[in-house]
This record gives sequence, structure tokens and C-alpha cells, in this order.
Amino acid sequence: MSPIAPALTALTRRIAELTARLGHTVDVGDLDVTDRAGLLDLAEPGLWSPNRACRLFPAADGWIAVNLAREEDRELVPAWLEGDCGDDAWAAIARVAPERTSAKLLKQAILLGLPVARVGEVVERRLEPPSWRLGKPGLVAPARRLRVLDLSALWAGPLCGAVLAALGADVVKVESTRRPDPTRATMPGFFNRLNGQKRELQLDLAATAAQARLREEIAAADVVITSVRPRALASLGLSVEWIFEENPCLTWVAISGYGWGEGTAARVAFGDDAAAAGGLVRWTHDREPRFLGDALSDPVTGLAAAAGALDGVIAGGGVLIDAAMARCAAAAASVSGVPVAP
Repeated sequence: MSPIAPALTALTRRIAELTARLGHTVDVGDLDVTDRAGLLDLAEPGLWSPNRACRLFPAADGWIAVNLAREEDRELVPAWLEGDCGDDAWAAIARVAPERTSAKLLKQAILLGLPVARVGEVVERRLEPPSWRLGKPGLVAPARRLRVLDLSALWAGPLCGAVLAALGADVVKVESTRRPDPTRATMPGFFNRLNGQKRELQLDLAATAAQARLREEIAAADVVITSVRPRALASLGLSVEWIFEENPCLTWVAISGYGWGEGTAARVAFGDDAAAAGGLVRWTHDREPRFLGDALSDPVTGLAAAAGALDGVIAGGGVLIDAAMARCAAAAASVSGVPVAP
């Protein structure tokens, strides 16, 4: 059984309640989107995450999780550690991290955009993410078919979109032709589970015409799902202010690593390091953390984001749903009874 089963069960029930109010009850279990077992070569969790992209290291004053899932992240390690790493980035981290405080390691990682977390740094007990009133509510639970624009990638955001598609919403998955969703190539079967009920829109987002088309789509949507940092939106000429000025009744689901607020929005995170940040780990008798499963922050964030989106729609929109992966992981750890650090 999944170590976060109680959290997933609670969110599944909440989604069933909310979708029933909108006319069609969605059973998340029927979607088969909360587990990648059998679709990816996964090892037993330990100091390494099951996909072997993330590893736990002791720092001078605690433990950190470092995720090097992308080649660009590996290239940043010498700058992060301020020295030559040779051919083995992992060995260099193991050598340097115990000599530095977690605060110093985190500060430099955040500046570089490297996904690094201090184990247990985030505490949260509420599964559903907070929302911020930035527009104005419109009609409650619109009678027409919901229009959803899914700009997210990987797992959590597309999972949120899959729930809304199962509800019967018209969900459009937008992909950049220059940077398509990596899951399409790495796990086509899982990609289809997450996105098979969505329409597709391929855009070259570096082109002026494509950016204009994207703005038109956002202005016409009931729900928008994103999984990027504010500066990525800014590069497309988008801002929170513009979005809610053009579409004041929008429900915007902003999935991020640590939250949309000032001081956290710049941080990068993926499923495994975000899980560690939320304390979603087990502790050995020697007081060392170990991963509990595969990218556990992703499915719980996806379901929490979906519940938040449904709440926003029922309330008439005009809100930003602040779905932070580390906070969702911390809430899942709390609800599921995962022991805190000894």
C-alpha cells in the first residue's frame, strides 16, 4: 500500500463530492493516474529515489535532497559547489555537502535554479491548497461545459487536468513545440492516461503570433493550469495582474515547488525533492532519512490542485489556487501519519 494512501483517499473522496455538485461524479481510482508502477524502471527507495534522479545527502547541520533529473541540473553542480566536480557530480556533492550548512547550500541552489531541499523544511497539515482572491466571482457552477487550458507538464499538473477532463470539461493541453512535455517521450503510456481525454494545441511560444494566441486562450478559459515560475510567464508577456484583468472570473491553478508568494516562487522542485522537503520520508534507527516511494509529491499535489480547482469553479472563480508541491507533501505526511524527524 502507498505510504500516502490516507491522503490520496481523502482527496479522492473530496473530488467525488465536488464533482457530484457539478453534475458528474469522478472516481479518481478509475483514471489510474496516481501511480507509475510498471511504466517506469523503478528501484527500491532508499538514499536514492526509485528513479535514481534524486539523492539524500548529509549537510553540516541536517540532510538535503538533490535532484539531477535534467542534464542542465548536472551542469549547474560545479557552480553550486564552487569548484571542479570532475566526472562524477554525485561524488562531488557527497564530498562537499557535509562541510556546509543546509542554509548555504539552499541559498546557492535557489539562485541557480537547482532543485535542492532541506529534509522536513516545510510543515503543513491542510491537504487542499490555499487560494487568493485576485479577480471577482462570476456565475456559480456554470451550466455550460467548462473550458480548461492545461499549460502544465510532467505529472501533477496534467493529473489535475485529467480529473477535470473526466468531469466532462473541454481541456486543451498546450505544449511548446520547442519544449514539449517530457512524459510524452519517456512514458507514452502514462502520458496517454494523463492527457488522453484532452485536445492538443502545439504552439511555438517564442513566436509573437503564438503568444497572442495563448493570451486569447487564457482570456476565454474558465480554468488555467500552470506548472512554471512567474519569470517563465513574464517571458511570454503574462503576469498575474494581466491575467485577472483580462479574465476576472478565472480559476487559475498555479502549481509550483514552494508556493507562489514572494520569496518562494523562484524555487524549483520535482516530485522527489519536494517530498523530502515536506518530510515525506522514513527515518532509520541511525536517524537517517530514506525515500518512501516514487515522486510522492506529484500525485498528492495533482489531486489537491484538482480539489482546489473544483472549489474555485463552484465559488465562481476569480481566484489563484496556490498548489505548492512541498506543502502538499507535508500535508500528506501529516494526514498519512508519517513520523517526523527524530
